[in-house]
Amino acid sequence: MSARTRELGCGIAGLLLLAALPYLFDVYWQQLGFRALQLLTLALAWNLLAGYCGQVSLGTGAFVGLGAYALALSANRWSLPPALLLPLAGAVAAAGAALLSPGVFRTRGLYFTVGTLALAEAIRLLMVNLPTFGGTRGVVLQSAALPFYLMYWLALLVAAVAALVCWLLLRSPASLALRAVRDDELVAAEMGVRVFRVKTACFMLSAFLAGVAGGLQAIKLGVIEPYGAFGLSWTIDTVAVVVIGGLGSGLGPLFGTLVYVALAELLRGQPELHGAFTGLCLLLVVRLAPRGLASLLRGRRRG
Repeated sequence: MSARTRELGCGIAGLLLLAALPYLFDVYWQQLGFRALQLLTLALAWNLLAGYCGQVSLGTGAFVGLGAYALALSANRWSLPPALLLPLAGAVAAAGAALLSPGVFRTRGLYFTVGTLALAEAIRLLMVNLPTFGGTRGVVLQSAALPFYLMYWLALLVAAVAALVCWLLLRSPASLALRAVRDDELVAAEMGVRVFRVKTACFMLSAFLAGVAGGLQAIKLGVIEPYGAFGLSWTIDTVAVVVIGGLGSGLGPLFGTLVYVALAELLRGQPELHGAFTGLCLLLVVRLAPRGLASLLRGRRRG
């Protein structure tokens, strides 16, 4: 049995096990599972862009917000089930990334990172000041709320598709172009890699997944407002998960999500300590395991 077949088999078995969770646990654990799966989707998207393409973006919140607003506005306008509009939420976020790519990719390194952070804040301010998008009050979904076990399954489906897309992409010839751009853009260009196209395509795919995650948030809450939809916490949580798990590692987003959610659950009675312990965890990982927790597992297997 090949390694690829084993990985696919383990993924399917894990998916079936997770799908049974609503039959085994109550709503509280379903909510926790939803949060973990949503965070895993964002971590997969960011790891693809930063870990494999080398573009460290802090604009995750911008695309989460775009996806959330796209779903809420289109669901109200067309009176369609919000779950059917998740691909549209991702498409709007990807279109936003495509429009912004010529500007943001004129910069590199730290300038690109800071530029994407400013971008998220600029879009949030735009939403606040345009009455079309509800201003500070936001948008309320007119459709009925879904039972939470359906929300959990929806989040599981989104995370599974995101993981499958990343798995297939990183095992295709396109992954060589991503890694070439990450390692040295100038050398990649000399070797015939169309650097701008590669970065734009990866940026759009990452934005698409973030937009779908934002659409999930809109369905869950039933109301979207700019300060929450475009909040910096989306970016902070996503970056923390990937750094803890392992940047540029296939299993890094999964390990990071499990640790991050478990830490938040242990400290749910003391939210003021969550940020401090998360920061301490990040420092320990950076100091003791710079490649993340996934690298420790690989090292043990080799040993």
